[in-house]
Amino acid sequence: MQVTVVKVGGNELDDPAFLDKLSAAVMGFDGPMILVHGGGKEISAALSHYDVHSNFIGGLRVTSPEAMAIMQMVVCGTINKRVVGRLVSDGVRAIGLSGIDLALLGCVPQRPGGTDLGRVGLITRVDVAAIQAMIGLGWLPVFAPVARGENDGLSYNVNADQVAQAIAGVFVGAELLFVSNVPGVILGGHVAPQLGRADVVAAIASGEISGGMIPKVQAALDALDAGATTARITNLAGFSTGGTRIL
Repeated sequence: MQVTVVKVGGNELDDPAFLDKLSAAVMGFDGPMILVHGGGKEISAALSHYDVHSNFIGGLRVTSPEAMAIMQMVVCGTINKRVVGRLVSDGVRAIGLSGIDLALLGCVPQRPGGTDLGRVGLITRVDVAAIQAMIGLGWLPVFAPVARGENDGLSYNVNADQVAQAIAGVFVGAELLFVSNVPGVILGGHVAPQLGRADVVAAIASGEISGGMIPKVQAALDALDAGATTARITNLAGFSTGGTRIL
């Protein structure tokens, strides 16, 4: 059966109404699922609270050891347990995880162009057998975007899109579902039900896909490059079958 890897951004995960809708969508979904969440907004707030400076390079948060400790506290503790707790309250057998647990996600330092980003990781290994065993027990793995350094055993901050892409890439036939604040890719005033890679590239070049949708479709293309069979962009209303599927 096809595994669906769901990536949920962190901007609305502190909103009880959003969590209610997310939990309802998960309960109404048919098939095995893995959920990956972000946490950017709350991470930034916590870093500010503790007066720890952090900047972005190429969309990735430069992560010092001090920033990593705060980031891990927020995403593995506060956010992950909030999401899991809401799902469990509705009867979902959700289990909160990071790549540290069972060494499920291994990584190496990410150094784009030789730039030192500190404790920012690039996923190099996913323990498929362990995750598959959890799914076989009827559990819903809920991943915070933290991985274990393969060479040093340290915890690393990993972009949540990249975590979801890496997990989807190792499950044969997997679909990666990006939960967005829009119903899909809108072309000609309507949600496009399906697009090929060439269609996406052409729509970006023509300006039909613009603004905040560009990084969403780029993440979908990256997911296909990572090994996912399909990627879908939708909102909670289209969680089960709606949105735009990119092949």
